[in-house]
Amino acid sequence: MNYGRLKKGNTPVLAVCYDFDRTLTPGDMQAQGFIQSVGEDVNEFWRQSNKLAVENDMDMNLAYMLTMVKKAKGKFYVTRRALNEYGAKIELYRGAEGWFGRIDEYGRERGICVEHYIISSGLKEMIEGTAIARHFKKIYASAFCYDEDGVPVWPAQAINYTNKTQFLFRIEKGCLDINDHEGVNEYIRPEELRVPLRNVVYIGDSDTDIPCMKLVNSYGGHAIGVFDPEKKDKQKVFRLMANNRIRYFAPADYSEGGELDGLLKAVIDKTAAYEKLEERHVENLGEMRKNS
Repeated sequence: MNYGRLKKGNTPVLAVCYDFDRTLTPGDMQAQGFIQSVGEDVNEFWRQSNKLAVENDMDMNLAYMLTMVKKAKGKFYVTRRALNEYGAKIELYRGAEGWFGRIDEYGRERGICVEHYIISSGLKEMIEGTAIARHFKKIYASAFCYDEDGVPVWPAQAINYTNKTQFLFRIEKGCLDINDHEGVNEYIRPEELRVPLRNVVYIGDSDTDIPCMKLVNSYGGHAIGVFDPEKKDKQKVFRLMANNRIRYFAPADYSEGGELDGLLKAVIDKTAAYEKLEERHVENLGEMRKNS
């Protein structure tokens, strides 16, 4: 089967990967309209969902998806369209809507192609309903499988904190289709990787992001912790920093001229400089192989 794998081009790629809840939005996406619409208290909804997971030795993300469907039964149909509509109501952190175009343009000016990806345990259908969905090259998130009427009949994808890392390898090799198992396991020479992990930025807020942060850091990439700019509680990012999970932290404010804006632009500058040296290395490597 042809999965449309992406190959390395002449322009270096920087992949910026985001968690979603509390990274691009101040809270859980389900708690910004959906839980209230089924008549549940937010804390009670999560208590019941987590209880379901524990009692059935069940993945917590599968548990919340089932709880959503069960709680809506008799009140309204959970459909793809309805979830998109709830997604459209999600509050985004300040500056998020203007962030992507600005960062893309800064990269272009420095010879870097910036791509944006979501890697989240939240619901893909809700993220697709947000005002920023069109900016992502790929949204990796938990999702439902639907019948011909758009009603969920089974989970299509459940993403938790440990299996998030597979998507970094997919991005690295250009094998973005989740069913392309052969491609993601194929050996590719380091100099031929489309997005080497040194050119990956991972932005997240908590312990659920640790595996991705650790992986990105270990290959020379850039793991960034963010915290709510209104609450200013830095305890989580302090812990992530103390445990060598992140190299930087900043408030989740995506406005022009903010700390995060300056940090990403510095990463782009560093990437542009490093890739010039890497280009020379690859040239020398090719000459050596040709004459060996």
